[in-house]
Amino acid sequence: MSGQTLSLGFSPCPNDTFIFHALVHGLIDTGDLAFRTQLADVETLNAMAADGALDVTKVSVGALPWLLEEYVPLRSGGAVGRGCGPLIVAREAFPVEELDGKSVAIPGRMTTANLLFRLLRPAAAPGVEMEYNRIMPAVAGGEVDAGLIIHESRFTYRDHGLTCIVDLGEWWEETTGSPIPLGAIIARRSLGKRIGEIERMIRSSVEYAFANPTHSSDYVKANAQEMSPEVTRRHIELYVNDFSRDLGPEGELAVRELAERAAASGLIPAGLEILQPAE
Repeated sequence: MSGQTLSLGFSPCPNDTFIFHALVHGLIDTGDLAFRTQLADVETLNAMAADGALDVTKVSVGALPWLLEEYVPLRSGGAVGRGCGPLIVAREAFPVEELDGKSVAIPGRMTTANLLFRLLRPAAAPGVEMEYNRIMPAVAGGEVDAGLIIHESRFTYRDHGLTCIVDLGEWWEETTGSPIPLGAIIARRSLGKRIGEIERMIRSSVEYAFANPTHSSDYVKANAQEMSPEVTRRHIELYVNDFSRDLGPEGELAVRELAERAAASGLIPAGLEILQPAE
């Protein structure tokens, strides 16, 4: 495999563009590998992975059970942390229990956010799917009763006149004691021995970002669109951390805990080893 070009998917969110900037701009050694990028929201990436359309991509941890036949999760480049979970917001406060009878916009059925919502309120009605950046306006405009928000929306929902009904990350951390596993990077199993190389490259890209935090500013800003510099900074600080460098034992435990709880609730198949290595 020489001179190979791989398709690489990640979101336009600041944490992903910050992490992958060095990799996609030739600032680290990628040997004879090149990467063709596909930027899209995470549920679109989940669907593309389900179709086998990408060689390496960011996906929701909640989507991993449906992708393991063709892909293997990597240890670097993902999104795991504390204080960074999805929120459910509404125009006015009401008890969490009332969510069961309300319409709730969700950013995709395969997202980790939706999996957490189903764990918290298994009797809730199926969510109303829409792109994550449409959810707050939909809630504010009365299109739905509540919205499950992710990414930078946790910093800006008050600007839409909304209030937080429940912080799913806070609920998860209080329930399990573990950080919340939101996103993962996966690589096609057919890449074989290349998988280890790709994982090392992503780790190097993360380390470059930590060592040179301003080098990616233009790239991050270009993809963050209307996000303010302050929100962009807070977004990166919250979602990029030591778990982005390497999942580590604590991150592994968090992923397995989520899978076990989801399987026990019948939300995913039982008996899966989510972090199984490539063959």
